[in-house]
Amino acid sequence: MSELMRAAACAEPGGPEVLKVMELPAPQAGQGQVRVRVRAAGVQPFDTAVRAGWLPPYLGEVPWPRIPGNEFAGVVDQVGAGVSGVSVGDEVLGFTALFAYAEYVVVPAANVTAKPAGVPWEVAGGLTAGVQTAELAIDGIGLAPGETLLVHAAAGSVGTAAVQIARRRGATVIGTAREANHDYLRALGAIPVAYGDGLADRVRDLAPAGVDAALDGAGGHALEVSMELISNRGRIATLVEHDKAAELGVRLVRGDRSAERLGRYAALVAEGTFKFPVRRTYRLEEAADAHREIETGHGQGKVVITI
Repeated sequence: MSELMRAAACAEPGGPEVLKVMELPAPQAGQGQVRVRVRAAGVQPFDTAVRAGWLPPYLGEVPWPRIPGNEFAGVVDQVGAGVSGVSVGDEVLGFTALFAYAEYVVVPAANVTAKPAGVPWEVAGGLTAGVQTAELAIDGIGLAPGETLLVHAAAGSVGTAAVQIARRRGATVIGTAREANHDYLRALGAIPVAYGDGLADRVRDLAPAGVDAALDGAGGHALEVSMELISNRGRIATLVEHDKAAELGVRLVRGDRSAERLGRYAALVAEGTFKFPVRRTYRLEEAADAHREIETGHGQGKVVITI
């Protein structure tokens, strides 16, 4: 009899209600791979799109039921042939494309890095998407010391990381968020500004010398404001307007995630010099509720599923 595991999966595309706990075959580590007993898995818009039926082209066909989840933390419990530097019992955090909302996930050994002892499981499980997306985006727009970066949805997990990365690089950051999140942004080192009509003028008042680049995590009006303020659209990156990016001439976030980058930021979190708050945790049985919260588009920090 094959080994089974519990996973939050969907048998068909749809809304959050299609995400249910199922018993499915547990994956086994093969050549160059490790299996991780998952303790926490981050939740992000990528996952909700997968649940709704979308798949990135590089994955090809993935049969139903599909298990979302592309970031995780846990304990290695299998090591495949040809793997060195990772052992059974190691506490790790890592990344994948799918399958992290489960008791076990199998990934290439190169996709995990050691979890520092000072980083809680829920923080480790949700760290990769925020820090890797933010650094890849900031690298892509070529942010330099002394420049001014506009970050939309600055209180979310990617925004939280982007504000801190940009500040560490010597940039000034203006962050859009609801007024309830303005003190939070100030604590991260950003200058907060409210959404809504007149946003472009409010940003101009805060940056009379102009804005050099923008990271758009909100889309819609926020992206329009970015294009109004920044003439070089190659210095605007959007996380959400994938279908419009080419037409508008703005950037999408490109580049490969890496265990080295993830390890760097995990170490900073452990040192207390990089903040990565978790907004709320949900049990595996509550994965649908986690998706509902993500789809509101509001709130500080990260949503995480604990397993």
